[in-house]
Amino acid sequence: MAKLRSVAQFGPITAVLFDFHRTLVDGGDPVAALDAAWTRTGRAGSLLTALGAGRHQALVQGVYHLWDDVRSVDPDNQRDLSPRRHRELFGELMGRVPDMDPDLAQAYYEVMPEMWMAYEDSLPTLTALKRGGARLAVVSNVARDIRPVLARGGLLHLFDTVVLSFEAGVVKPQAPIFQLALDALGAAPANALMVGDNPYDDGAAGALGVRTLILPRTEGRSHGLDAVVRIAC
Repeated sequence: MAKLRSVAQFGPITAVLFDFHRTLVDGGDPVAALDAAWTRTGRAGSLLTALGAGRHQALVQGVYHLWDDVRSVDPDNQRDLSPRRHRELFGELMGRVPDMDPDLAQAYYEVMPEMWMAYEDSLPTLTALKRGGARLAVVSNVARDIRPVLARGGLLHLFDTVVLSFEAGVVKPQAPIFQLALDALGAAPANALMVGDNPYDDGAAGALGVRTLILPRTEGRSHGLDAVVRIAC
């Protein structure tokens, strides 16, 4: 009789690791971001008036889907190890978007973080987890400091550690970035949960024996994060 392969012995969840973008924080409205960028360039009137409805819609869609095919040009997430490389790649992708000139692209890059807003259920979820005794971490592939965004949303003080790829020198889906967060929390993989929106990057925590919850991209102010509380508390 064949011997059964051993499997992980999961314990209670004492630590929860969260992705940042489109997990805790909404990516923002591209129309509002483009309008803000247009204003920042000092141009008169509105972007919609300047382009007309058809070209304006094409520009909005181009920006909304800007990163959809990024793996074809940056399969290993190297952009998230270097602010300079991230900015360069952003410029390359923006160059493909119709009616996106360099000045408007630069202004858009500057206003983007101002558009990032915590989901309405982020604060209640994190608060409930902390009250339940869980230790919390952000684990993000990002090339800029997102702590000000977390602070603006009232979330930063709830995290025991923030692990950012450009600071850590390692990106998801590589195991060391998850291990850094686990070590900082003093948590074993069998007692941790990873919450994210990307099955490839965030789901890679499973290779360490960390349970994972992948939430699909949502529209609107709520992201279904109450599921985390039901699992972990």
